[in-house]
Amino acid sequence: MFTFTTKKLARAGIIAGLYIMLSLVTFPVASGAIQFRVAEALTLLAIFFPEAVLALTVGCALSNLITGCMILDIIFGSLVTFTAGILTLLTAKVIKKTALKIFVGGLFPVLLNAFLLPVIWYFCYGQLEYLYIIQVLLLLAGQSVSVYALGIPMTIFIQKLKKSKPELFE
Repeated sequence: MFTFTTKKLARAGIIAGLYIMLSLVTFPVASGAIQFRVAEALTLLAIFFPEAVLALTVGCALSNLITGCMILDIIFGSLVTFTAGILTLLTAKVIKKTALKIFVGGLFPVLLNAFLLPVIWYFCYGQLEYLYIIQVLLLLAGQSVSVYALGIPMTIFIQKLKKSKPELFE
């Protein structure tokens, strides 16, 4: 059973705050039809910290709220983030090899966002800026860069930190 200790609650708040800050700082490219949301690199934190799932969900919801998204986009976009986080967390529990854990765990935020966000946007905003398949390809590219190109160096750093300071991961 998962319990929120003070340390885990503080870490969740930091993760949510980082997600929001990274989304707002990169707002011109973090929202819209062509999206490069740097904050999505943080989705790999669910591999190390179960509390990251809720933190990422809250961070996504607040980012979308602050940037003026429609309520259905806020709810269902955050639900996609939550689902990807749960699947990434479960992957981390099942797969033991670190490189494979990171690769497979990263697939969920990439694929779920790429295939589901255009559907959510269609129902929220009435049309897509591009055809569905083009929108999917654009999101696949942006999510892949965020999750893998930015997220992998972060996970390597966290792995090294975990070895040198295991008390931070209790």
